Amino acid sequence: MQKKNIALVAHDNKKDDLLNWISTNNQLLSRHQLYATGTTGKLIFENLGMPVTRYKSGPLGGDQQIGAAIANQEIDFLIFFWDPLQALSHDTDIKALLRIAVVWNIPIACNRASADYLISSPLIESSYQRDVPNYDNYLARDLSK
Repeated sequence: MQKKNIALVAHDNKKDDLLNWISTNNQLLSRHQLYATGTTGKLIFENLGMPVTRYKSGPLGGDQQIGAAIANQEIDFLIFFWDPLQALSHDTDIKALLRIAVVWNIPIACNRASADYLISSPLIESSYQRDVPNYDNYLARDLSK
């Protein structure tokens, strides 16, 4: 089995849904390394007793910390239960996190159904060599023109 680094994020009114999903999938998830933004990580540990590496709360920089971990190829996939009906003050941070996951070709689940599909894949416990985009041409472009 290949241990995966799984980032877990949930908006306030999606935290219970994420906790229920984690509880349902506790046995599988306990075989992997979990990372979460601050409040979500605290709830995972306090309610489920699962070890989780916590970053700052999302609005205080946790979304960006997870984004940096993705850019550094330290996260294998992102489970982000976000609320599309709630306007949030840190909406730009959320969009940046989702964008960086796409930039670095990280699978993303944004709700329970997509999370179920993602973790039920046979790839969850096997080695998977994802295609890491090569941005050398982008970095080498001539900005003086």
